[in-house]
Amino acid sequence: MATAILDTSVYIDHWERGLHQNTLENIRRAYIIRHSAVVLSELRRGARGRDAERLVAELFELATVRWEPSVVDWWEAGRLVRNIGDNHGWDIHKRRDFQNDALIALTARRYGATVVTADYSDFELLRAELRISVLSAQWKRQAAACWQSNQFWSDHGFVPTAQWNGCVIKKVPSESA
Repeated sequence: MATAILDTSVYIDHWERGLHQNTLENIRRAYIIRHSAVVLSELRRGARGRDAERLVAELFELATVRWEPSVVDWWEAGRLVRNIGDNHGWDIHKRRDFQNDALIALTARRYGATVVTADYSDFELLRAELRISVLSAQWKRQAAACWQSNQFWSDHGFVPTAQWNGCVIKKVPSESA
């Protein structure tokens, strides 16, 4: 079965606003979820209050498989942040924020995993550069933008046939499965 990493934005949207429930259920059916050490750190850094701290600590304990960036990933992240930041005229603050996204994407690439994010725009830049699979937790907006050509869905191994949140698509088994 394919693997996926949930980005920090998905956890925050789900925990704080109750978003992405249907998407998360479908992701859990289609993927084995692996946990990024970068995401876990971001969640811990942002946890405010005892309930949030407890929730993040519980996730950390449940996350028995934790994927972390390698030294080479850190090295490559520096290049990505510099090049993409220069191309988009980003300031130092945006570059710092993007560093973690680059580390998450590079870790996903190393393991052949899909990144699921509610912050699709930054990960789209990384997808184009690293040729990784990225799915938007806000899939309705993304699907509407890409549905006519079916390019997005075919790039992510989907073909029309089965129901997924009202869209008619189905995950095609990978050749290695």
